[in-house]
Amino acid sequence: MQFDPNKAIYAQIADYYYQRICSGELIPGDKLPSVRETAQLLQVNPNTVSRAYMEMDREQVTFSKRGQGTFVTTDMDIITDLKESLAGTQMHALITYMRKLGFSDEAIIDALKRSLREAGES
Repeated sequence: MQFDPNKAIYAQIADYYYQRICSGELIPGDKLPSVRETAQLLQVNPNTVSRAYMEMDREQVTFSKRGQGTFVTTDMDIITDLKESLAGTQMHALITYMRKLGFSDEAIIDALKRSLREAGES
């Protein structure tokens, strides 16, 4: 995993797991790797991973069982909301970027439709 120097590492770790949950790679009830395992895998301080896990718990995307680990929520409404939030963030960034490049809203929609067609063909 390559870290963005402009964003807190713990937030990037949480985002990494959020994406895995939203994609279905991690399913409701799945156990996340331990803090120590994740820290070793990503080569970061365990305290940073612990903060990411606490943030995910706070957002109710995961829950922790003392002595057993951290698990993906089984509440599908939370996962659906997370998907919509992540997609909305990406869409907002795309629209903002394209407007800065001088694209009109209509041109942005046309470009998105074209990209969808091309992605469907591959």
